[in-house]
Amino acid sequence: MSRKILFVVNNPAFFLSHRLPIALKAKEEGYEVAIATMPGQAVAQIVAHGLTHFVIPMSRSGMNPFSELRTIYALYRLYRNYRPDLVHLVTIKPVLYGGIAARLARVKAVVYAISGLGFLFTRERKGIDWVRQITRQLYRLALGHKHSRVIVQNDNDRQILLDMGAMQEAQAVKIRGSGVDVAAFATQPEPVKPVVVTMAARLLKDKGVMEFVEAAGISARHGSDIRWQLAGTPDPGNPASVTQAEVQSWGAEVKVLGDVKDIAGLYAQSHIVALPSYREGLPKSLVEAAACGRAVVTTDVPGCRDAIEIDQTGLLVPVRDAQKLYEAVARLAADDNLRLSMGNAGRILALEEFDIRKVVDKHLAIYQELLD
Repeated sequence: MSRKILFVVNNPAFFLSHRLPIALKAKEEGYEVAIATMPGQAVAQIVAHGLTHFVIPMSRSGMNPFSELRTIYALYRLYRNYRPDLVHLVTIKPVLYGGIAARLARVKAVVYAISGLGFLFTRERKGIDWVRQITRQLYRLALGHKHSRVIVQNDNDRQILLDMGAMQEAQAVKIRGSGVDVAAFATQPEPVKPVVVTMAARLLKDKGVMEFVEAAGISARHGSDIRWQLAGTPDPGNPASVTQAEVQSWGAEVKVLGDVKDIAGLYAQSHIVALPSYREGLPKSLVEAAACGRAVVTTDVPGCRDAIEIDQTGLLVPVRDAQKLYEAVARLAADDNLRLSMGNAGRILALEEFDIRKVVDKHLAIYQELLD
C-alpha cells in the first residue's frame, strides 16, 4: 500500500507556485499525495494534476480565537480520517495549526516549511506585543513533534527558532528557497536602453513598495532616464497591503503593471531586478532574477541577503532607505560591465543552488529519511 503524504498550505495558488513540483515528484515516486488548502480558483488546477484535494476552513490573517480553533479541529479531523504517513506544512498558519493538530492526531512524521517568519516579526514593537508572545508559544507547541524536520530558507530564521526553543538543532534543514526551473527562466540578452528596473511582488509595505516608489521619484528628480516598474497587485487579506487609492496616487515616475504571469518574459525586458523588502524567507523573485541572469538590488535583511552572493550577483542596501536604493540602481545602470558580470554570476548561482530538480530531490530525501 502506498504511503500517504498530505501537504497543508493556506492558499491553493501558493501551493501551485511554490510546491507543485515536489508533490508531482512524490506522486511519481509512488507516494499517494493529497493537498489541503483554503477554497480558491486554483483548486481546479491542483485536481487537474491528478492530486487529491481537501478544503479546510482557514483565514489567512484572521485572529478570531473560535475560527482559529475551528481550523485546528478541522485539520485534526482530516488527519484522523485520511491517516497520512507524513504531513508537509507550508506557510505560517498551516505550520502552527497543522503542527498542533499533527501532534494531537499522532501523525507519524511532519515536515515544517518555514518560508519566512512573517509580518509579526517585521512590524514595529509597541510595548508588550501579546500576539508575538502567543505566536512564540504556538511555535514551541507546533514544532515539538518527535519525528520531524524543520526546513528553513535562511540562517536568521533558523537561529530565531532555536533561540525561542521552538526546535532542536537536529530538526533543522536549510534549503535555499523553493527552486526555479532554470530552463524556463533562461538568460536572454539585455533589451535596448533606457535601463529598466523591475520589482515583482505583492504590493505590501513590508516588501518595500513605498521605498521603491520613493526611489523612482528621486530618480526622476535627478533627471535620470531609468524606468521604474512594479509588477504586482494589492493583497487585501494582508494587513501590510497598500490600498488601491495609494496605487492610484503614485505619479508617472513608476509604472504599475498589475499581475504579471510571465515573470521570465518580464525579466527578459528588464536590466535590473529590485526587492527592497523588510524581511523574507528566501524571495522567489530574486531566485528567478538570478536564473534569468539579471543583476539584483535588495536589502540587507534576512532572506534577501541569503538570495544573492553579495557584490557578486547583486548589491545590498539598508532597509527602508529609498535614497540608497536609488543610488545602487543608478550605479548598476551606469556600469554595463558590472551589471552584466553580476547577471552572469547570478545564473551560475541559480544553476548551483536554486535548480528546482535539486530542491525537489532534497525534499524527497527528507521524506524518505523520516518514513524509513
